[in-house]
Amino acid sequence: MFDTLSDRLAATFKNLRGKGRLSEADIDATAREIRIALLEADVALPVVRAFIKQIKDRALGAEVSKALNPAQQVIKIVNEELIGILGGESRQVRFAKQPPTVIMLAGLQGAGKTTLAGKLGKWLKGKGHAPLLVACDLQRPNAVGQLSVVAERAGVGVYAPEPGNGVGDPVEVARDSIEYARTKQFDVVVVDTAGRLGIDEEMMRQAADIRDAVRPDETLFVVDAMIGQDAVHTAEAFRDGVGFDGVVLSKLDGDARGGAALSIAHVTGRQIMFASNGEKLDDFDAFHPDRMASRILGMGDVLSLIEKAEQTFSQQEAEKMAAKLAKGPKEFTLDDFLSQMEQVRKMGSISKLLGMMPGMGQIKDQINNLDERDVDRTAAIIKSMTPGERHDPTIINGSRRARIARGSGVDVSAVKNLVERFFEARKMMSRMAQGGGMPGMPGMPGMPGMGGGGAKKKGKQQKKGKGKRQSGNPMKRREEEQAAAARRSESGGGAFGLPGAGQGPEDFELPKEFRDLLPPK
Repeated sequence: MFDTLSDRLAATFKNLRGKGRLSEADIDATAREIRIALLEADVALPVVRAFIKQIKDRALGAEVSKALNPAQQVIKIVNEELIGILGGESRQVRFAKQPPTVIMLAGLQGAGKTTLAGKLGKWLKGKGHAPLLVACDLQRPNAVGQLSVVAERAGVGVYAPEPGNGVGDPVEVARDSIEYARTKQFDVVVVDTAGRLGIDEEMMRQAADIRDAVRPDETLFVVDAMIGQDAVHTAEAFRDGVGFDGVVLSKLDGDARGGAALSIAHVTGRQIMFASNGEKLDDFDAFHPDRMASRILGMGDVLSLIEKAEQTFSQQEAEKMAAKLAKGPKEFTLDDFLSQMEQVRKMGSISKLLGMMPGMGQIKDQINNLDERDVDRTAAIIKSMTPGERHDPTIINGSRRARIARGSGVDVSAVKNLVERFFEARKMMSRMAQGGGMPGMPGMPGMPGMGGGGAKKKGKQQKKGKGKRQSGNPMKRREEEQAAAARRSESGGGAFGLPGAGQGPEDFELPKEFRDLLPPK
């Protein structure tokens, strides 16, 4: 959704890089470009004005003029102001001291409230709560049935005593659900209310009546991030008519200009608490302004990526795999490779995961054109192999490749390419597990095997050494070794002044200069 905004901002910052000093004209030109980028992204005009004013005031101040890298300082200012527009710090759900905690969802029809109720229910369940979804949308056709299906898929409870389709009193259903939740030991109640195609009196009155009946701990306004500037007007109307505590953005995976969504927190003074970015129940998480700003500026979202990995991979499995790789490349088999690939797939879309990594904005087109089915084809190839072939892929010859290709429905070349890529990946992973670093990258100094070039480079360095060479004559070499041993025994110690082979710790004595510094015994 924010691709256009990201591209424009990236182009703007590119013009700043390489400049050792920024003039007032440079800052004015940058502010103008950022203003155009925000307006094209459909950000509300009052928000754009406030944003640009803050950037210009700070950029013309001492924090940029005295900075070692003014361009990076301007990017830092834009990042901080963008976080401020998005609400500053992320806000957690306020849970009631005495359960159940009541969360009421409000918004227009089509914003995705019913689906979002299921996503929120599953998210709460993952946090250790027992949520109950309440069907109070009794106007929209089959809304009650949809909520029941979503609750079943999410694995949470549902309270739907009325059939809906215009039958039943939503206020009474909402009131009765609280007692039902207490009886059945549900600690969170999520109330799904009715919406309309536009703001009207009846909807506002019904939402206010439900609010008064259940006294929610959190009232969340669900807004479709694709509806443009009308999102801001609707949010203001709900804030004044019903009141809400937080905002939930839905359909963030759309391709419409999403700038209006960025404006809501600033205009209404209510923070964005959750964001939905897909159709699956897992495509939902708490909203972090700093992470969203980082993604808009093309810096990635590594923290969210780490959190997804922690939820998917168990510590025990990770340690087991690391130990296996440390033993040697041959310990890592195609079965392990398949297991790792399936674990990554559980984290979600590969393209979305790559989009969270820093610098991936430069290859955005390649990521968008990524075929998610390649993972399934790779899994099919591996599953078409015998246990012996998976354990030792070196036995896969021409006839075996042809059989595997027929079994998985791919070309023979695909099988060959997979095996070759597996061998390369195995070498790299084993090298990293043994402390060798990434191939082709400089290693950490002082670490074994981390010279950045591996064993070959180490060998070359030894050849270039200028130390005294040993003689090729065995008799002469023996004499040299005996002379070196005699010199070491005369010096009374080993390298760096430490005790030698025949000298124990009790015989070791500090030099006089150090002894004088010690307190008398």
